[in-house]
Amino acid sequence: MREFVLYSRKGRTDSKFKSLHDAGRLDVVHECIVASLFLSHGIRRNVIFHAILNGPPVPPLHLKINGATLRDVRTDQETWINIFKKVLSGKNHPGISVDKISFEALLRAKAQEAPVYVLEEGGRDVFKVDLGENPVFVLGDHIGLPRRVEGFALRYGEKVSLWKKPYLAASCITILNYLLDRKGII
Repeated sequence: MREFVLYSRKGRTDSKFKSLHDAGRLDVVHECIVASLFLSHGIRRNVIFHAILNGPPVPPLHLKINGATLRDVRTDQETWINIFKKVLSGKNHPGISVDKISFEALLRAKAQEAPVYVLEEGGRDVFKVDLGENPVFVLGDHIGLPRRVEGFALRYGEKVSLWKKPYLAASCITILNYLLDRKGII
């Protein structure tokens, strides 16, 4: 199992929006979901994606998507606008849950189960790190991790880097999935 945790600074926590871009950049969350969970003609059943939404009106909200149980989805934005509106208004969708867990509480729980890696340009080269069997990766959104959040995450994990350039969060996830696939890490 591999897990990705995206810290979304402005992702809306209600269903009152028209587009993902105008919903506190839920488009970034959508892109990361697609990169985390989707293969050509399939879903990665060995991935759990988490987004901590910190936008208005009731932050934080923990959006969890479990590839093992995810159903009735496609990769397009229109599908995900409908899914986000549905789950953020309290309705159910197979494989998706929403609860009031903070980033700190989620990370403390994950650190008890598996190694945690915080993506940052100045970290250790991820290609030289033994990631283990069940890695958990922490990423920031289009703005990045706030300093206090990164500092908290580093109490539980190690800073790793894909390179010295800042890549989009979804691109980082694609690269990490590729690396883990190549290494045969489930």
